[in-house]
This record gives sequence, structure tokens and C-alpha cells, in this order.
Amino acid sequence: THKLGVLTLKRQDSTKTLLIKTEQLLRIEDHDFALRPGFGGAAIPVGIDVQVESIDSISEVNMDFTMTLYLRHYWKDERLSFPSHNNQSRTFDSRLVKKIWVPDVFFVHSKRSFIHDTTMENIMLRVYPDGNILYSVRVTVTALCSMDFSSFPLDTQNCSLELESYAYNENDLMLYWKNGNDSLRTDEIVLSQFFIDDFHASNGLAFYSSTGWYNRLFINFILRRHIFFFMLQTYFPTMLMVVLSWVSFWIDRRAVPARVSLGMTTVLTMSTIITGVSSSMPQVSYVKAVDVYLWTSFLFVFLSVIEYAAVNYYTTLEEMRKMKRGKIPSTFNASQAMAFDGCFHDNDIELTPFPPLRPSLTPDPLIAANQSSDSRSSGGTRLRRQRSLRENVELLVSNSNMIDSYSRLAFPMSYLLFNTIYWSMYC
Repeated sequence: THKLGVLTLKRQDSTKTLLIKTEQLLRIEDHDFALRPGFGGAAIPVGIDVQVESIDSISEVNMDFTMTLYLRHYWKDERLSFPSHNNQSRTFDSRLVKKIWVPDVFFVHSKRSFIHDTTMENIMLRVYPDGNILYSVRVTVTALCSMDFSSFPLDTQNCSLELESYAYNENDLMLYWKNGNDSLRTDEIVLSQFFIDDFHASNGLAFYSSTGWYNRLFINFILRRHIFFFMLQTYFPTMLMVVLSWVSFWIDRRAVPARVSLGMTTVLTMSTIITGVSSSMPQVSYVKAVDVYLWTSFLFVFLSVIEYAAVNYYTTLEEMRKMKRGKIPSTFNASQAMAFDGCFHDNDIELTPFPPLRPSLTPDPLIAANQSSDSRSSGGTRLRRQRSLRENVELLVSNSNMIDSYSRLAFPMSYLLFNTIYWSMYC
């Protein structure tokens, strides 16, 4: 037992001695590391390179994205230089980082961020004999991305993660990309809703009225949204509802329950689709591309219901006119005929046939000659008087079944034209 206690004490002493030797080798106690390297002189250059591990999530509702990355800093602090025979660097963990000066880089417009600490803090410090330092951390950050949804879901978003020193302006610290455009590297990143079109680095300056100019680095990436998901979930169901509303044009105008229930079902289904899409999007004050498509499709469905209301109304007017003209016998019970579906039935109404036309008498030869000469003078064509708009409306009212006939062609052609214009504008 006594021997084990002695061995344990020696191990503790050797560990303590090694720690003291390391701090003495780097002369940590001999310098004030609260000050930056070269304090009072030119700005210290700090190089940055980033390896993006993953883009964890992109939220349209919160307008932000979450990214995990390796952030590496490069600078030179001659206070940490040490003699070495083989010119090998020394690597340390987060315990030494707290005792020396490190750049205070932060993420601009970040909402949340943290350094991974499983199983230990993911921090690495590598010191070279000449005082060059590599400081690397693995961090996850959630940052703001101002998105424009005017073309949603056929949109492309440009997001950026911005890095900047918090305390040191450009007179004290100069941030720059260590290897230019090659300073930004990415692993194979696959997102569920987006294609990553481009990843590139850039830099600039930021001005604050009270503290001055600061160097700022940008990690820019362009995201193009997958359209196939929205085609399956939004566009195809909307198209099918619009086409389904046209089925009522081929249903007998007297089948009131069938046509009304079909129209109401399509209207309610369209309302559900619109509500579902709106609930998953931020409450923006402008019109999105999907809103244009959904509300125009809703208008087509709504007009198909209004079309049948017009057909039913004009059918009733037509039957009432026939009753006033005495076309319907007095023994006809209109209430019984309408009891089944609310409309008159042609087979329940015995209409008086029009009297047959009398055979025309032999025309006067002089009149026939004049008519022949008029025909020849007009090139042998028969002039037909065009109907006025009022006459066309009256003809449509007196033949309400023509409304369905015209709708069978007008609605599909109009919707096809709308789709052609819509997809040519946004694609």
C-alpha cells in the first residue's frame, strides 16, 4: 500500500512538472496576453479558412439557416516562439487557449451558436517554433438569411455567413482569407429541399459610427429550391381540382344536387390546399408565385360554380317565359315537376309545336330578276346581318344549355393559357 501511494504521488508530480515545463517553454507568465501581438504597432493579420461540414437546416418561417463548420485562424505571436531542434510544432487543447491571446471573431447576425464539447471541447491550438499559430474550433451557428419569397417555390436564395472581429477594428486586426478563394472548402452536402448552386468566399468592410471600420469576411452560398416536392404536394392537386370542377359542364343541368355538391367539394378542397401552403410560410406582405397560381386556380373553380348558378337561373327564366306564353298546359303542375331537383323537365312539358311553314308562291319574275342582279353585283355572296351583343345575350338566355357548351371549351383554353404564361414567367 505504501509503494502504491508513492507511485501515485510521483505520477502527479511528473504531470505537474510537465505542465510547468510547457508554460515555461512558451514563456506564458512573462507576457501580458490581454494585449494583442504587436500592440501599438501595425494591425496584426489574421488569416481565416473554413471547412463546412454540413448545413443542418434551412427555415423559411424563421428566415435562418444552421451550419456546422471548422473555423481555423492563423496568426503570428512571437511571444509564444520557442527553441526547437527538429522544428516540430506543439499541439494543445482548450486548456491553454484560455491563457493566451486569440482573435475574438464572431458571427454577424447569428441567433445561436456553440462550440461542440463532446467528449471534450472541440478546440485545437498548434504552436510553431517561430511563433506561428493555428487555432481551430468546431462550431455550429444559426444565422439570419433574408429571403425573398416573391418567386416561391420557384425561387433561388442567396445566404451568407459573416465573420468579424468584435473588439478590434481595422487599425488593430486585419481579417483576410488565408488561401483566397480556396479558403472555403465543403464536404459533400445534400439538402432535402435545395440544390447548392455555388459556395464562394468574399470580403468587405463594415462601419459602425461609434467604433469605426472593421474587416468582414463572407461565406456566400446560393440555394436553388427543389420544385418536384411542390409539384407533388401543391401544383398537381390544384390542377386536378380545377379539371374536376369542369366535370359539372358535362352533367345534366337539371341534376342540381350532383353539380352543386361537385362545385362545393372542389371549392373546399382548394381552400384546404391554400391554407396548408400559407401555414408553412412566413407572413410576408407581398404576393408569392404559389399564391398567384393557387388563387387563380381557386378563381377557376369558383367560376365553375357561378357558371352553374347562371345556367340554373336562365333555365328557370326560360321555363317561366314558356308558361306565360301558354306553351305549358293548364293541367301541368309546376311544383310537382320541380319537387325532385328544383328545375323544370322538358319531358314533363308539352310544348305546342310551331305551325308548319306554307309553301311559298311563285315569285314575281321582276322581283326575282332584281334579286338575281343584286346577288351578281355583290359577287355572288349572301350578306348576313351580324347579331348585336344584346341579341347574342338574349339568344344565350333563351338557350341556357349553350352556356355549358361554351364553358366546355372556354374554361380549359383559358386555364391552359394561364399555365403557359405562369410557367414561362417563373421558370
